[in-house]
Amino acid sequence: MSIKQKTDKKRIVFCDFDGTITVNDNIIALIKHFNPPGWEDIASRTIATELSIKEGVGHMFRLLPSSMKEEMIQYSISNARIREGFQTFLDYCNSNDIQVLVTSGGIDFFVFPLLEPFGIPKEHIFCNGSDFSSAQTEILWPHPCDEHCANDCGMCKTTIMRRYPASRYERIIIGDSVTDFEGAKQADIVFSRSHLTEKCRELGIPHNEYETFHDIIHALEAERINVT
Repeated sequence: MSIKQKTDKKRIVFCDFDGTITVNDNIIALIKHFNPPGWEDIASRTIATELSIKEGVGHMFRLLPSSMKEEMIQYSISNARIREGFQTFLDYCNSNDIQVLVTSGGIDFFVFPLLEPFGIPKEHIFCNGSDFSSAQTEILWPHPCDEHCANDCGMCKTTIMRRYPASRYERIIIGDSVTDFEGAKQADIVFSRSHLTEKCRELGIPHNEYETFHDIIHALEAERINVT
């Protein structure tokens, strides 16, 4: 198959991980499974943007002792399910010279193991880190906001997107959650589901809903990028 692009710009995909590449939100699933007191209020305030992503995720993981490291890793990996069509989507992008970056607000201890079978170069995977050396679990933030973002994202997707300027790239974002809101404002094409769809509707951002990666392939191939 081939893509008849509307511009001569190179296409690049910024793909979320939790709730996008995976069916479930791994952070919420993990926290909910271990159920430390107080996590629900933190999660609700984060989704409502009362807390920044960095604050919310950091606070939730501090509720878990570092001694649970192996339990957290094993649960995260065994519980995750990859969304249908992801490997086919990667093959499609490779065949059509579309670069794929994974831009995840997830944590390294489950993101890298779950993506390893797909052969994505590590330098194309952006996520948060983890530190289990003290009493409580600490999340590390190796990809902070640049001077153009004041949202305290933690893993700043728009900072990464700005490295690929709109003058040279047709930027495609695929996501589902609060971490994708700002990126959707910058993207040329938005594929959304769940909270991201709701926010796009609220802000009037053109978007295309998906359930599987096959939906995204079909839309790109047929150039049926419908405005919802």
